[in-house]
Amino acid sequence: MHSMASSPSGGYSGGSSSLHNSSPGSEEDHQHHVMDQKKRKRMVSNRESARRSRMKKQQHLDGLIAQIDQLNKENNQIRTSVEITTQHYLNIEAENAIIRAQVEELSNRLQSLNEIIDYINSPCNYIFDEVVDQDTLFNDCGFMMDPWNFVPVNQPIMASADMLMY
Repeated sequence: MHSMASSPSGGYSGGSSSLHNSSPGSEEDHQHHVMDQKKRKRMVSNRESARRSRMKKQQHLDGLIAQIDQLNKENNQIRTSVEITTQHYLNIEAENAIIRAQVEELSNRLQSLNEIIDYINSPCNYIFDEVVDQDTLFNDCGFMMDPWNFVPVNQPIMASADMLMY
């Protein structure tokens, strides 16, 4: 005879009584219970795994943000160092330009002075004796001389006092 028994889930399960089971449907209920436990365990495990994954992702993101901050600091330090070095370079370059101009001017003055010395030491130069005509004097080469300065009148002097001012 078939009897209808009520299951713990509220449903009916039909079946005949068996010597192995004390109540009809208990094996099926046990399987559902085991499946529900596995399902709940899997859900808890998945939630925990997702939580760990989110934490790991957040830690990675925090690490990247910290790395960005550190790199920005280093970048600013390098940028400041480059600006200081560039300003230092420009200052030295300006000083070098002044020194180059001074060297050029001093070279020109030295050349002029050497030309004057060469002229004075040349064999064509007039050597004054005791008798000197005060009005006009000519050296052996025909240049007019000023007897008071021994400098040829037609030879310009390149160096002047205002050239020494820098």
